[in-house]
Amino acid sequence: MRQLLVSCVISLLCINLGFSQAPKKNSSTEIYHSLQKLNFLGSALYIAAHPDDENTRLISYLSNNLKAKTAYLSLTRGDGGQNLIGPEIREQLGVLRTQELLGARSKDGGEQFFSRANDFGYSKHPDETLAIWNKEEVLGDVVQIIRQYKPDVIINRFNHRTPGTTHGHHTTSAMLSVEAFDLVNDANAYPEQLKLTETWQPKRMFFNTSWWFYGSEEAFNKADKSKLMKLDVGVFYPILGVSNNEIAALASSQHLCQGFGRISTRGSQDEYIELLKGDMPKGDDIFEGINTTWSRIDGGDAIGKILNKVEENFNFKNPSSHLPELIEAYKLLQKSTDKHWKNIKSKELENIITAVAGLYLEANANYTNSTPSGNFKVSIEALNRSTANIVLKSVNVGTTTLTPNILLENNTKQNLTLDVAVPADTKYTSPYWLMEKGTLGMYTVKDKKLIGKPETPRAFNADFELSINNYTLTITKPVVYHYSKPDKGELYRPFEVLPEASVGIKDKVIIFSDESSKQIPVTVKALADDISGEIELTFSKGWKVANAKQNFNIKKRGDSKTITFTVTPPNSESEGSILPVVKINGKELNKELVVISYDHIPTQSVLLPSEAKVVRLDIKKTGKNIGYITGAGDKIPESLEQIGYNVSTIDPNNINTASLKGFDAIVVGIRAYNVVDQLKFKQHFLLDYVKNGGNLVIQYNTAGRSKLGVDNLAPYPLELSRDRVTNEFAEVTILAKDHPVVNTPNKITPNDFNNWVQERGLYFPNKWGKEFTPILAMADKGEEAKKGSILIAAYGKGNYVYTGISFFRELPAGVPGAYKLFANLLSLPKKK
Repeated sequence: MRQLLVSCVISLLCINLGFSQAPKKNSSTEIYHSLQKLNFLGSALYIAAHPDDENTRLISYLSNNLKAKTAYLSLTRGDGGQNLIGPEIREQLGVLRTQELLGARSKDGGEQFFSRANDFGYSKHPDETLAIWNKEEVLGDVVQIIRQYKPDVIINRFNHRTPGTTHGHHTTSAMLSVEAFDLVNDANAYPEQLKLTETWQPKRMFFNTSWWFYGSEEAFNKADKSKLMKLDVGVFYPILGVSNNEIAALASSQHLCQGFGRISTRGSQDEYIELLKGDMPKGDDIFEGINTTWSRIDGGDAIGKILNKVEENFNFKNPSSHLPELIEAYKLLQKSTDKHWKNIKSKELENIITAVAGLYLEANANYTNSTPSGNFKVSIEALNRSTANIVLKSVNVGTTTLTPNILLENNTKQNLTLDVAVPADTKYTSPYWLMEKGTLGMYTVKDKKLIGKPETPRAFNADFELSINNYTLTITKPVVYHYSKPDKGELYRPFEVLPEASVGIKDKVIIFSDESSKQIPVTVKALADDISGEIELTFSKGWKVANAKQNFNIKKRGDSKTITFTVTPPNSESEGSILPVVKINGKELNKELVVISYDHIPTQSVLLPSEAKVVRLDIKKTGKNIGYITGAGDKIPESLEQIGYNVSTIDPNNINTASLKGFDAIVVGIRAYNVVDQLKFKQHFLLDYVKNGGNLVIQYNTAGRSKLGVDNLAPYPLELSRDRVTNEFAEVTILAKDHPVVNTPNKITPNDFNNWVQERGLYFPNKWGKEFTPILAMADKGEEAKKGSILIAAYGKGNYVYTGISFFRELPAGVPGAYKLFANLLSLPKKK
């Protein structure tokens, strides 16, 4: 029962605005908590490299215990990782993780920022990281975000003094943060930023250390702690009914695509921060010596006198009784010349005024999206659930304004309707960092005002002009799409501006294993009613397309039409591209709409280039039928089907001797033994399959028995490690030159390792039995060669293969050599 109550309180305390965009509904205790934060004028910025790097315990402690304005700056959006809950990788994964971070912040009370750095994958050293990131641009982003956010305190997640001991992105985030600390107050550093912001100097910088950074608890206990502060972040919040660690667990559990869902914890817990810059605080208050009261701003004494009295005498039974004082404080705040705190505290006060009055204000569009030059209807709901004198003077959406000038009587709902025209030059509401082509290490953002923002500002908001106790103020709410589903209940979606049509090719890489033509379906989806035009398939030199231009017509928004083109490859091996272009009323559209939809984030509409890569291979293979056991999710099955294999998904629950018969080879998906519990009970069937003459290819799993979930991963001794080769251009040496896997049916040469993407491989075994043959050797710069990327052992009549090669990245990217090598793994000869 207590767990249920805690869950309910948490869900009210920290409603995840990312979850379907549901409006926040505040209880009296939440309003009081907001008042406490309103009366604290101090801020902290936590800096690291990726989604999930942040310490949610410390962020929640700063926000909910100290009441500080708190934010997390993640240099990247986590594009280079893996996805445990769906098929999104790279840019789409970055969009998903962005929303998960926003969900985490809605739980722990923080804000969220990003730089333009692209998470290109694992990096072993800051030198490698900064060879791919543009240091000046990323450093400039950090400087700009600090100048705009104006934190009093900065806390780094990682140690800037130990390059090479952890992920290169991690150390780089700390190094850039330390460098930025000394630049943000220098007008000669990034002077162009001063058109948008101004110089600033944080008071202190810390490193969020722990025994882990010292190598052991014993070493940490012996270390000099004169510059360390100890904070007990396990505090209990009686007014909220939960502890800080319970809030932190809910926040980190938002990172579902990384498998971070975890049980909540309670009790005392120490966090340590080491002073790097500035003066050491006296006592255990990191804001010691910093004025965090209303007297910090001009005119603040009078404001503080009012608001501190409201906090001290807060009426939990009737919060609206404080409206006169809150309005008076708001009036005084508008006279302040401190633009920074004036903007921040005005917004906070507006939210509190709205909450104590029980005001419900909603702008609901009649559809999820409209188009430039289109139009839509907005249903307005306005409700005053207090006895306060509140008049709705006007409502404005875009260029449309209504002036009802009606009294909002207690608990009497008012409904209005607006017809809104979308200007022709309205920008699409796709993730702004994906609108222009970037580089391996950087996203391109031309509008510098967008740098740092977690997502694209919405094109349409509703401005409600209200008179509250004869004082006029404007409350802004986003336009949303509010609807319900029988199996989901009440839902909200962001309202978006999208093009008239989306065009896409299902497979982003299309493999031609010989000179035969293929029928390529191209799908046009209408995002407006009654669209017609022409679709043309453009293509690279050497490739041919029959009937490259075709007409189409789609009557209804949401409907789609598939048009087929015949594509013929060159006679010899070649790589090229095809790009569908839709022409409607003189406008060319070549973006595909990708919708990312999960229950724990708001639905995301992402416009991506509709271009597809086409690859002509001379590839040979033996066998036809492949069984695939899905792991954490990859696109290997689709890739194998493109070169002519019949791929059947194997349900782990149904694995037995009979179910495995008939497969020429079985492939186990990435991290399957980490995420599929049933495999530990079915492993003996898989090994028997090999023994009886099958080929089993197991792709990478993370190291550690507790993570692996099975003791007998292989028929012979095999130990996984954290060894990896992160440089996709690292030299590869073929060790077993006479082994069938590099000779038949495709001859593998060093050239087949050209033009790989992101990395060579990860979590290679570092110890194995004499029965295994290592096939390849490779190494990152300055390291010893790693020989565990592909290990093959004969077992009974068949072949057991373990590989840490990143085929899950290379095959979907259309890397020819990776296809040939994987086909050879599946074609290994068996004993008769």
